[in-house]
Amino acid sequence: MTRDAALASDADFAREQLLTEVSADHVGELLVTTAETEVVTSYFFQCQSPGYVGWRWSVSVARFEPKAAPTIAEVVLLPGADSLLAPAWVPWGERLRPGDLGTGDVLPTAPEDPRLVPGYTGADDLAGEAADEPLTPRGWQLGFGRERVLSEHGRATAADRWREGDFGPDGASVRVSPGPCSTCGFLLPIGGPLGTAFGICANAFATSDGRVVTLDHGCGGHSEVIADPVPVVQITEPLIDEFGYDDVN
Repeated sequence: MTRDAALASDADFAREQLLTEVSADHVGELLVTTAETEVVTSYFFQCQSPGYVGWRWSVSVARFEPKAAPTIAEVVLLPGADSLLAPAWVPWGERLRPGDLGTGDVLPTAPEDPRLVPGYTGADDLAGEAADEPLTPRGWQLGFGRERVLSEHGRATAADRWREGDFGPDGASVRVSPGPCSTCGFLLPIGGPLGTAFGICANAFATSDGRVVTLDHGCGGHSEVIADPVPVVQITEPLIDEFGYDDVN
């Protein structure tokens, strides 16, 4: 038997063996034949399963001699060039985004989280800003207080996140504010390195109540919003009702 005749015969053999494992309505035409080695050839058939558009059935057939009986080496479903594939797997820790943590969830923090530094070394103290505070991390000892505190990187990423959020300078409510939060009487100042850029809103009627806001944020609940005076109409002459009358007996 010639090689071409063997290939044609093995293609029919490959389809027959594939149909013993897969329903006939899920197997289409022969697409391509690929020689894997001198004795192994793979036959690719179109997959017609609705959920696997563009995929191909691969049936590898081994024939050690032209006159020897063919043998199935492998049957597998493989994606083609236009196949719809699942996105690359990303570890859960990398998929997590701010706001994903729900009530009752517990999120472990990595030992080497760059947002944190040991609190008992004083490494978080920027230019002595915490030196005058009674609970300065510099005075804390291991086991007495927080073992870790925000690092400079942790503060910077938090500041960027808050500025880009709804309570930053580009928030939707800024356009109706008569002035920035820095001029609002409801702003509660905060200490530490972030106090020069952020505060806490204490207006119960504002959408940002209890939230960290940037000093250049603003909303319609600004303390200096002044209501327009209601005009008072003074009547100097009596009004006469010309459309009705009282029947007096």
